[in-house]
Amino acid sequence: MRRKDARILNFMTKTIILIPSRLGASRLPNKPLLRINSKSIISHVFEKGQSTNIGDVYVATGDKEIFEEIVKNNGKGILTKKNHLTGTDRIFEAYELLNRNDIDYIINLQGDEPLIDVNDIINLNNLAIKNNSEIATLACKLEAKNIENQNVVKVICDEDIKKNKFSKAKSFLRSIKNGKLDNVYHHIGIYIYKVTALQKFVSLKQSPNEISLKLEQLRALDNNIKIDVIFANSIPVGVDTNEDFMEIKKLMEYKS
Repeated sequence: MRRKDARILNFMTKTIILIPSRLGASRLPNKPLLRINSKSIISHVFEKGQSTNIGDVYVATGDKEIFEEIVKNNGKGILTKKNHLTGTDRIFEAYELLNRNDIDYIINLQGDEPLIDVNDIINLNNLAIKNNSEIATLACKLEAKNIENQNVVKVICDEDIKKNKFSKAKSFLRSIKNGKLDNVYHHIGIYIYKVTALQKFVSLKQSPNEISLKLEQLRALDNNIKIDVIFANSIPVGVDTNEDFMEIKKLMEYKS
């Protein structure tokens, strides 16, 4: 769908984009402030959010260094408490600090995916609004090299999302049992929440499945909150390790 269509939809339904970010990642310290093409990773992601034209974009962080990095580059930041169990808890605090009652949906855009496709974000927003989703997320084709990669989260859907464009999530997992790949996709860690669903989600205790697999989306499924999965045409590369950073740095500097 064209970007101008996204603006038409949002005239009726208001969405904002919140980007949770922190410096404390154990595998790659200070990750949001690492620079590619003389610009920090978090600034690249902020600009991706802005370029969707979906709505206001804010970085939610408990670290003054990240807040100052965004503000000095003419972005919008929200200082939250430093310690949160999950990024979702951080964006909910940011939403409360905004103190706005005109918001219908909140997109949780991960701060470590500077290559995420803008059109996939727009499509997520449009289809979630069209289908009145409580929670929706993206998934893409699962490449053979990632089938056994525990760092690549998989989602099992009710239906073929490549054909139908979206379906309900049955489960999220890190490894696939018995090699069954029917309607299994590579999950992309971006979510859109109806405000009421986000309020309910953060009020729930972490579920045993969520704690065991370290996948907070399982808290929703374990409490009968449905998640729509929307097909993404691109396969983004997240920055989790120094190797990831060097790979993305090469890709982005080559493109420039």
